[in-house]
Amino acid sequence: MRFFCFILLFFAYASWGDFNDITERDVFPNEEWAAITSQKIGIDGANLDKLFDLAFEDAATQAVVLIKDGYLIGERYAEGFDEQSFGTSWSMAKSIYAALIGISIDQGEIGSLDDPVSTYISAFADERNGITIRDLLDMTSGLDFPEHEHETMFFQDDHLHYAMDVGVSKESGLVFEYNNVNSMLIGELLYQATGRKADELLEERILKKLNIDKYTIWRDSAGNVMSYCCIDMSARDYSRFGLLFARDGRWENEQIVSKAFVDETFKQIWNAIPSATIEQKRGYGMHWWVSRNNEEAVIFNASGKFGQYIFVDRERDIVFTRITKYHPTGGANIQDWGRLKLITWIEDVTLFRKIAEFLASVGLVDANADIATPITYQDGVSNEFFKNYESIIDALVEVGS
Repeated sequence: MRFFCFILLFFAYASWGDFNDITERDVFPNEEWAAITSQKIGIDGANLDKLFDLAFEDAATQAVVLIKDGYLIGERYAEGFDEQSFGTSWSMAKSIYAALIGISIDQGEIGSLDDPVSTYISAFADERNGITIRDLLDMTSGLDFPEHEHETMFFQDDHLHYAMDVGVSKESGLVFEYNNVNSMLIGELLYQATGRKADELLEERILKKLNIDKYTIWRDSAGNVMSYCCIDMSARDYSRFGLLFARDGRWENEQIVSKAFVDETFKQIWNAIPSATIEQKRGYGMHWWVSRNNEEAVIFNASGKFGQYIFVDRERDIVFTRITKYHPTGGANIQDWGRLKLITWIEDVTLFRKIAEFLASVGLVDANADIATPITYQDGVSNEFFKNYESIIDALVEVGS
């Protein structure tokens, strides 16, 4: 009898490592995250503190959240903010809406990434006929890319009309140009392929499945989904989306987006892309940026203006989210510039923000009553985080090592 028990214990012990490998990937948050200490999961607490301290050297940081093996390992919030506080995604939304393309391909609504956009948007059956869906996602459409980089679209009543009017300036598939118009067209492409608005698809096909029930998805004044930006959520909930991609598109027992699409997403297409803010050249592909891609670590990120990030280390099953300070305006999800419409002719988002903030400071505009739009004020504009970017990625690698 003792020998029999010994044999059982031996096999149980021998298989423990494999069992751990399975169960780690089976942990997902329900309404709340399961939290454990860094020590219990083998993370040096000093490394975690270093990562968080680096992030909070920037006064613009509102929140940081670290997820490992599906567990909430640590989080930190600026004074006046907590785990319920919304941030605004800015261009992190690009990565989220791109996932809907993958789901539509999985469901047969879209043929493939290499389909011409004109297959779904008939207006593109002109000189833009050679542009593919892949070109939109890789930022290689060849669509006109002026000096203001189409930031002017953000101030229009009808963002889709603006995007549909943009012509071509070069052959598609050859040159990387980070063009917001490419991402705005994703919403229309999804609508033509499915008959449903992109925000409705996002709610049904991703957010509800990830148990995210508090959010704001922005539309423009004409009712078009702003699929190049503008989803408001908490740092914890942005982390759920990161975990979806860390887990190969699977959530609990459901394959929400195919592993094949996630694999395609995490292929680096472009590298050595210079940045006006970050002191490190980066890579890009399929609406995701690449922070590190070498033998040390492979870390992709969804990135948004002013310093919003969801970093995903797929191999180590780590998600690190950082958002900057955000003060939601209005009470609706329809963009309305109100009194600020008088200055929407300004082509530079940063200059517009500064003028809007000045008008609010002297009492000429009440952001809570007069306007409804995502807007980041000076207290949410990153500085040190960009300077520390490479050190932050180094610290994130150390956390997972």
